[in-house]
Amino acid sequence: MSDTPQSSPIVSASGPDNPLLKAWQTPFQTAPFGEIGPEHFLPAFEQAFIDHAAEVAAITHDPSAPDFANTIIALERSGRLLAKVSAIFYNLVSAHSNPELLEIDKDVSSRLARHWNPIMMNAVLFGRIAQLHENRTALGLTAEQLRLLERTYTRFHRAGAGLDEAAKARMAAINERQAHLGTTFSHHLLRDEQEWFLELGEDDLDGLPDSFIAAARSAAEERVLPGKAIVTTSRSSVETFLKSSRRRDLREKVYKAFTARGDNGNANDNNATIVEILALREEAAQLLGYPSFAVYRLEDSMAKTPEAARGLLERVWKPARARALADRDALQGLIAEEGGNFTLAPWDWRYYAEKLRQIRADFDDAAIKPYLALEGMIAAAFDCAHRLFGLSFSERKDIPTWHPDVRVWEVMDAAGKHQALFYGDYFARASKRSGAWMTTLRDQQTLDGDIAPLVINVCNFAKGADDQPALLSPDDARTLFHEFGHGLHGMLSNVTYPSLSGTSVFTDFVELPSQLYEHWQEQPQVLRQFAKHYQTGEPLPDDLLERFLAARQFNQGFATIEFVASALMDLEFHSQPASTISDVGAFERAGLEKIGMPTEIAMRHRPTQFGHIFSGDHYAAGYYSYMWSEVMDADAFGAFEETGDIFDQQTAKRLHDDIYSSGGSRDPAEAYIAFRGRKPEPEALLRRRGLLETPQAA
Repeated sequence: MSDTPQSSPIVSASGPDNPLLKAWQTPFQTAPFGEIGPEHFLPAFEQAFIDHAAEVAAITHDPSAPDFANTIIALERSGRLLAKVSAIFYNLVSAHSNPELLEIDKDVSSRLARHWNPIMMNAVLFGRIAQLHENRTALGLTAEQLRLLERTYTRFHRAGAGLDEAAKARMAAINERQAHLGTTFSHHLLRDEQEWFLELGEDDLDGLPDSFIAAARSAAEERVLPGKAIVTTSRSSVETFLKSSRRRDLREKVYKAFTARGDNGNANDNNATIVEILALREEAAQLLGYPSFAVYRLEDSMAKTPEAARGLLERVWKPARARALADRDALQGLIAEEGGNFTLAPWDWRYYAEKLRQIRADFDDAAIKPYLALEGMIAAAFDCAHRLFGLSFSERKDIPTWHPDVRVWEVMDAAGKHQALFYGDYFARASKRSGAWMTTLRDQQTLDGDIAPLVINVCNFAKGADDQPALLSPDDARTLFHEFGHGLHGMLSNVTYPSLSGTSVFTDFVELPSQLYEHWQEQPQVLRQFAKHYQTGEPLPDDLLERFLAARQFNQGFATIEFVASALMDLEFHSQPASTISDVGAFERAGLEKIGMPTEIAMRHRPTQFGHIFSGDHYAAGYYSYMWSEVMDADAFGAFEETGDIFDQQTAKRLHDDIYSSGGSRDPAEAYIAFRGRKPEPEALLRRRGLLETPQAA
């Protein structure tokens, strides 16, 4: 696809000339992005819908008695064109959109719901699946086949396949409307993010590091503002500005713009959208016999109940809040020492926390950032994967991409065999939604040949100027390793069936491979090798490394509070009757007051910008999953620490076999115990965050 957003009208592009419908003559049969335009998607989706409907009809009306091959495996083989077209389309909508793609997205989201509704609620098809499920112990299935049968049955049952016809019709209408609303929420948020930026004059740069100014100039160039410097609403831009800028008035402007995304009373306002989404989710859950969406959602998870998820969050909340309040008092004291005659506000916290960290730990992010060049951190992520799993990475210049900044590496296994392709799309731009994520263009499977995955990491790092590489904050570097951990989950997948591939696991397990991988980024031996000054090439000095490691647990009260508050509010939104949530802002304020949220700290995601739970339902009533997985990741890394070698090969082999390569082919609790030899111990999480200790008084 062209890098420049197109403005020509959408025309028909069906038939053999549509690149989405042709066999691809590219290396590894990758998508020829340079040939694909917006006009190709609707015809491709139309053909994909027709093909998939015919495939499902053939399964449904097969006169033979249902068996695993003619029903479950046949379903696995169906819809391949639809999966291919959808993967390409949604990657572009998220990572490199333009007005035409966003218009198509509005249409396609509803069409997808209309396509899937009659499939997932097909009584005859579900009857075949249910018959197999009822007799599953007598079918002689392998463990992976049994898991696939159970997950297929669960997926259809939870979609409403067992409902009566009236309830199915209502569920179908709900699904279609929810698809539209999720797309609307996402588009509103993207437009709010695209429309706001703060131009910085020469008098506005006080305190800002050179690397940030270079990135701000690069962001202005990207928005066709040559010679200017701007702050955008990307998290990397906002958080660095709030930590560094000495201009309190500008910090307030940036903070308020960032936290008001989707909540500005304009055409992009998401409040009404949220109210309707919550009502529809509750109605769908009740149609299926559940009292709330949270109960429905968590039944099919490791946590099993909202009470279990909330119990973990509240266990962490109490010590984190105590730590945050102690830090708040210390920050207020620092303001007073400097002669400030104002009360600490949310836009002040990061700025004064950095000052306090310099006092307590003699460390600030700006000191280490010159050593965290993007290129070095990519190399570090690759090297850890090589030392743990034997993978090697070689950059390929012949693989088509959707933007000139996107890079591609071929991944080889320890025996030198092709394992995957890995796409890295690292820089923020106006055509990309905020955040960081992993996705795939093709999943691993061996059902019909050895299909290697095409794995993508998307981030929003600030791009360096022409004469300076992109420099990462410690948080950015951790994000890179986090998303690469997800990527490894996709790259190392070794399953037979597409539905069980890679990250196709419970939401509260999917963050384990990603969060666990973060641990290697902060290891001294990794940093000593790969953290080198971007100008001199000198390695990270030992004294700075020691100060960085000592400062890791600083401000963890703040970091934990902003996350846990978001997770608790997510559960609250999906547990309380939707009829009580007519005013999203009022509900938010009441919920935060109930848990004792410090007014100086904002949730990591306010409702109107909480894409995790409102752009779709993947993390709805499931944002707690990051904390649930953190219990496991903190405990799991202990398995390496106990050996005295963070690259211990026996432990790494268990990690590969039981966690990274098994995808959704086994129960996640069983998979974790197989790796660790026992259930995870929650204290490891509190220890890692430094919350087992008594908070330091002001």
